[in-house]
Amino acid sequence: MTATRYDRAPGDRSIVTDKDEPISSGVLVYTIGLLLAVILTGLSFWVANTSLLWAAGIPLGLAVLAIAQMGVHLVFFLHLTTGPDNTNNVLALAFGVLIVFLVMAGSLVIMANLNGSMMPPAGPMDMQMHY
Repeated sequence: MTATRYDRAPGDRSIVTDKDEPISSGVLVYTIGLLLAVILTGLSFWVANTSLLWAAGIPLGLAVLAIAQMGVHLVFFLHLTTGPDNTNNVLALAFGVLIVFLVMAGSLVIMANLNGSMMPPAGPMDMQMHY
């Protein structure tokens, strides 16, 4: 299967030869990625510090901006695509996400179990000092 210029991540030169695209387009791709990352970072600081947004929606907004930030890094800097030559990279990323999810979920289960197993306090303690 032949790969076309549309089967690649921005800035990826492994499929297209150097004569098809000038070097300045690679710099342009990294610059676009940097600008998007800076804009998303600035937006996240603004969302965290503004009073214009509904307070309960701020964590959701920050989560959306964080996921967008990860997407920008994966596409523009790590050149991760779903093309046929990137199958191993996508599988490695999916495995890494699975491991992180298992560690986080396992930690939460362990902490909930430990919290349930804690001995309750014997009763109100007498905190008065007797002199």
